[in-house]
Amino acid sequence: MSFITINNIWQEYGDHVVLENLNLTVKEGEFCSMVGASGCGKSTFLRLLLGQESPSRGSITLDGNVLTAEPDSSRGVVFQHYSVFPHLSVLDNVAIGLELPQSPLFGRLFGAKKRAARERATQMLEKVGLGHALHKYPAQLSGGMQQRLAIAQAFIMQPRVLLLDEPFGALDPGIRKDMHALLLQLWGETRMTVFMVTHDLSEGFNLGTRLLVFDKVRLDPQAPNAYGARITYDIPLNETRLSALSGTAQDNVYALRG
Repeated sequence: MSFITINNIWQEYGDHVVLENLNLTVKEGEFCSMVGASGCGKSTFLRLLLGQESPSRGSITLDGNVLTAEPDSSRGVVFQHYSVFPHLSVLDNVAIGLELPQSPLFGRLFGAKKRAARERATQMLEKVGLGHALHKYPAQLSGGMQQRLAIAQAFIMQPRVLLLDEPFGALDPGIRKDMHALLLQLWGETRMTVFMVTHDLSEGFNLGTRLLVFDKVRLDPQAPNAYGARITYDIPLNETRLSALSGTAQDNVYALRG
């Protein structure tokens, strides 16, 4: 049964069409990597899934219900530029995600509830390799450590859907490899549904269970914004690898490197 259904989605800003006739069904627990040329609507699609924007046409359903028009606890997000609180310690950055929903007025818990939240946050930080940095501040962390912190923030909330917008784009290759292993470990433990935008084709193939290729199939040189992007290839990575693609499909996927 479909967990997420994208039905005939269009996203338009005035005369500028970003996405057109987008259709997709995703089962719970799938890891969908999304690739495509810059400006072809991948990040726009993430914003639609997050609830930051509403589609111009069409509908998105989550577990049979129309997606709410604003972000909620069912969806977590990690951006390339880390969404951490610079004035809070590493531990507080993660614990606050547990405290705010339970205490929206004060933003803080007290007594046993606070200790329980901080214990859960500590366990998550140890899992992502930041157990030694609980009382440091984000500015004292390296880029890779800050990304671990952002991942811990997202996973501590246990969202049903995790949205990743080029989360490793600013990291060095060696650190990216470590982040890949961490992400796959956490995904394997939680089996949450993941959508990840990446410009690194090998990253998309190595991490995802599906590769979604976004591209414009209609172009008008006289009106470059008249048509939007669609999902032109939907490749099941547990069955198909790049070497097994047909020649035409392989050429199109390789073209995305440019």
